[in-house]
Amino acid sequence: MDAHLALPLLYGLVAVALLFDFLNGLHDAANSIATIVSTRVLRPQYAVLWAAFFNFIAFLFFGLHVAQTIGTGIVDARIIDPQVIFGALVGAITWNLITWGLGIPSSSSHALVGGIVGAGTAKAGFGTIVWSGLGKTLAAIVLSPAVGLLLALVLVLVVSWAFARSTPFAVDSSFRILQFGSASLYSLGHGGNDAQKTMGIIAVLLYSQGMLEGGFHVPLWVVIACQAAMAFGTLFGGWRIVHTMGSKITRLTPMQGFCAETGGAITLFMATELGVPVSTTHTITGAIIGVGTARRTSAVRWGIAGNIVVAWVVTLPAAALVAAAAYWLVGLFG
Repeated sequence: MDAHLALPLLYGLVAVALLFDFLNGLHDAANSIATIVSTRVLRPQYAVLWAAFFNFIAFLFFGLHVAQTIGTGIVDARIIDPQVIFGALVGAITWNLITWGLGIPSSSSHALVGGIVGAGTAKAGFGTIVWSGLGKTLAAIVLSPAVGLLLALVLVLVVSWAFARSTPFAVDSSFRILQFGSASLYSLGHGGNDAQKTMGIIAVLLYSQGMLEGGFHVPLWVVIACQAAMAFGTLFGGWRIVHTMGSKITRLTPMQGFCAETGGAITLFMATELGVPVSTTHTITGAIIGVGTARRTSAVRWGIAGNIVVAWVVTLPAAALVAAAAYWLVGLFG
C-alpha cells in the first residue's frame, strides 16, 4: 500500500474507522444500559435512546487526552501509514465481531490498542512501541475494574447505612428515579472515553498523510463524526451482552444499579481526564461485581465473571495477531 493514498481510499479508511466506532457502540451498549434495563427502570428501547444521547454529547464535557494517547502514545506516530491503520482496524473489528457473536463482554478499547500494537510491530518491530503509553493502558486492565469495584462497594455500604430505616419500597422508589442520573453519567463517561479512541486513529491517519496543519490534533469534524457513529451503534443495542452484564453476573436492585453506574462513571471520568484509554466493559463489570459482593460473595456468579476475565486477558494479544496478519496480507497484495 502506498505511503500516500488517493482521497477516495483515504476516505474509505476513515469510513472503516467509523465502522469500528459504530461497532464499539453496538458492542458496548450493554455497558451503559445493562443495569438500568436489568432493574426494569427503563425498557431496552428507551434505554438505548437515553444512552445514545449522552454518548453523543460527551465531547462537550471532556478534553481530547485519550485521543492524543491513542494517536501518538501507543506506537510511534512516525511509522503510522494507511497499511498500519488498516491492519489495526481489521484486528479490532474482527475480535469485536467474534466476542459480540458469542455474547462475551470483551473490551473494544483493548482490541483497538492490540490492533495498533500488532500492525505497528509487524511494520517496524517492538522498538516502535511507546512503552509509557502502552504501560498505563495495560495497568488500566487491572486498575479500572478494581477501582470500579471498590467505589461501587463503598457506595453500596454508604447508601445502605443512610437508608437503613427506610422501607424497601421507599428505597426502591427513590433509586428508580436516581438511576436515571447514574445511567446518564455512565453513558457520558462511556462516550467520552471510547469515542476518543477512534478520533485518535483517524487523526493520526490524517497526520500521516500530511493533512493536519500545525502538528497532530483532532479536527472538529472528526470529533462530531466519531461521537455520532458511537451513538448510532448504541441505538442498535447489544442485547446478547446486556443479558450477560445485567443478570448473569449478579441480580441487581435499583439501589445496586445506581451504585454500580455511579462507581463506574467516576472511574471513567478520572481515566478520561488522565488520558488513559480504559475499558468501559471492564469498569462496569468490576462495579457490578462490587455491588454483588457487598450483598454476599455467593451472590456473584464467579464462573461467568471468570470467563469474562479470561476474555479480557486474551483480547489484546488476539487482536494484535489478527492485525499483524492483516498488515502482512495487505503487503502481499498491495
